[in-house]
Amino acid sequence: MDLFFQSEMIIFLGGIAALFLYQKHTLMRTISVAFICTGCLMGLYNSISILNGETVAASFKYLNIFSLSFKVDGLSAFFLTAIFIVSFLSTLYSYHYMSNSEKSLRIAVNYLFYSMLIASMALVVTADNMISFMFSWELMSLSSFFLVMYNYEKKENRKAGYLYFVFSQIGAMFIFAAFGLIYAYTGNFAFALNGEIPESIKIIIFVLGFIGFGSKAGVFPFHIWLPHAHPAAPSHISAVMSGVMIKTGIYGILRLYFILDMHSPILGNIVLVFGMISGILGVVYALGQHDLKRLLAYHSVENIGIILIGIGLGMIGVAYNNPLMAILGFAGGLLHVLNHAIFKSLLFMGAGMVLHKTGTRSIDILGGLLKKMKVTGTTFLIGSLAISGLPPFNGFVSEFFVYLGGFKGISMNSTPFLLSLLAIVSLAIIGGLALACFTKVVGVVFQGEPRSGQAENVNENDITMLIPMIISAALCVIIGVFPEIFIRMSIKAISAMRLGYSQIPIEPLIEMTGNITRYTLLFIAVFVIIFVIRTFLYKGKTIRQSGTWGCGFTQPTVRMQYTGSSYAASILDFFKPFAPLQEKHPVIKGRFPQETHYHSHIDDIAELHLDKIINPVTFLLDKLRWIQHGDIHLYIGYILLTIILLLLFI
Repeated sequence: MDLFFQSEMIIFLGGIAALFLYQKHTLMRTISVAFICTGCLMGLYNSISILNGETVAASFKYLNIFSLSFKVDGLSAFFLTAIFIVSFLSTLYSYHYMSNSEKSLRIAVNYLFYSMLIASMALVVTADNMISFMFSWELMSLSSFFLVMYNYEKKENRKAGYLYFVFSQIGAMFIFAAFGLIYAYTGNFAFALNGEIPESIKIIIFVLGFIGFGSKAGVFPFHIWLPHAHPAAPSHISAVMSGVMIKTGIYGILRLYFILDMHSPILGNIVLVFGMISGILGVVYALGQHDLKRLLAYHSVENIGIILIGIGLGMIGVAYNNPLMAILGFAGGLLHVLNHAIFKSLLFMGAGMVLHKTGTRSIDILGGLLKKMKVTGTTFLIGSLAISGLPPFNGFVSEFFVYLGGFKGISMNSTPFLLSLLAIVSLAIIGGLALACFTKVVGVVFQGEPRSGQAENVNENDITMLIPMIISAALCVIIGVFPEIFIRMSIKAISAMRLGYSQIPIEPLIEMTGNITRYTLLFIAVFVIIFVIRTFLYKGKTIRQSGTWGCGFTQPTVRMQYTGSSYAASILDFFKPFAPLQEKHPVIKGRFPQETHYHSHIDDIAELHLDKIINPVTFLLDKLRWIQHGDIHLYIGYILLTIILLLLFI
């Protein structure tokens, strides 16, 4: 545990150093990146060691009253591995991304809160009692709020930060309520049930915790903050928030399930249903986006849905004493936590490179970037194939295990059969829509011709931004082609939940998964060899190039290329009841119509109907604004009045 806290301290020192060195911009970035990267590597080494070894723990007294306890078991170590890998790569990426010397002080403050975010995420997944957990959780929420507000001068960014802050605090209130019920029955802050809690109360605790943790994870319909916050934050922050911070919500759900030690099918049903809804609607809304980072943000909702489908199948397998279904579901869900962390951070870094070089996130005014940004385009393509769940990349491995868990559930009767069947159908729909969405992104952004001047004069000469993308892309391939070691890592994480399934024969399924991905890689290798031979045979020969046939039209322009909107229109039309399309364009009139415009927007039904709840609450709060005077004496009076009322009840 000493190495863990040492790594935490080094990470935090990287943020502190930035404040003292902000006047020397290059030195400040160098020192901060060096410290944070070193701390992340130390933490990664420690987490992998613990994942293959024994649980370690430490405890400290707080105010000589409370105990701050921390423990790293297999489940914690697995999440720590994802946190430190993504944080290391994103920190390295930030060196050139945050190179604006005119904002040196702001960047220094950003590094401070960034280091706090990394350290607090690690503390959240190692906390061993309610007090240390909530302390770490609030530190994580506050530090990420300030990171979202980096470009605070923009109105939409302030709105995004405010929305994120509100959802964070509401989510924390639900978690407080869940922990409060546990304490009421156990009289203990530890993550262990030392008293009897009725099953009905356990269900209430889980639902409260699921809402609180689901808000952080971006589960539909608690995801509304997510597509606003991720585009507002700097791209390396988006990579960390989407790649690993939202996974602390998944960790919270799993840890609460483990604490309650309740294996009712109701819990699995809740998780599975919300997973299916989040997965399908997340990718549908992503398909209708025009903002590249907002599109990726909605894909986080989709992949959280896939993770929840796996975890839900695992819980149902435990409830109905189907060990193989439980192991496959949990292993697939947990492995997808790691896989999504890698390919989603890769995609956000790729989007960040596009934004850094073109100055825009708008998909429909880009195009042809692959010609001048070959590394970015190639790595983004690998990330796109991985998130679409295609072999031989890592996304396929985890989704395949979730599929297998669903197929094992089909063998049961009644409700488990129906839910397992729906889970399989949902995964198929999600995979197909994800492939369509990233076909749109890669085709419109990286292929074709530049649609504007912003997409023409680009380059990718920032080495510290390229290296993390290359490493992430390589990890997508390595985990996909050699999945055995990573599947066993997820199974070791499951063993920390003490379900008693350590002897289940799963090796044949692990071997089969590896064989599928390797045969796919062989097919790709044959294709590459044919391409190389073709290139060699055409060497020295004259190759003519001309435009494609324009159906008799002789003066095409780049604006006549397919747009993301036109590509996705027919698919979105099918989901219109859940994703209503808003279109704005003037009516075309006359024989010689004037220049016109067209704008379309997909409404998120959760956000659309949330106003009906938020507006009355906002109105009520405005009426209570008189309570906030700024007078310290009145605030002390409020505190004394609260204490007196509590004493009367006690």
